[in-house]
Amino acid sequence: MRIYLVDRDLPGFTVEAMVALQQAAIEMSRRCLADGKSVRYLRSVFMPSESHCMCLFEAESAKLVQELNEAAEIPFTRIIEALELTGSEESPTT
Repeated sequence: MRIYLVDRDLPGFTVEAMVALQQAAIEMSRRCLADGKSVRYLRSVFMPSESHCMCLFEAESAKLVQELNEAAEIPFTRIIEALELTGSEESPTT
């Protein structure tokens, strides 16, 4: 499994709208997993002053991440493979 970053420009989004977006990603992730698709929502970072959000997903492919976001009707700018680095002594997730 790989980590993918979903980059989003969300002009006019409030914190409340972002919470709803996050819930949609979580719910669609559950549905995908139940259907046997290896894609899972991990977390998001929202910068309200810039109307920008970055979400991390774990998946077998970028295509699965794209399908999840399109099915949940969540707008995105791009999906790119990423490494998740933590503040601990763990190795990067690849």
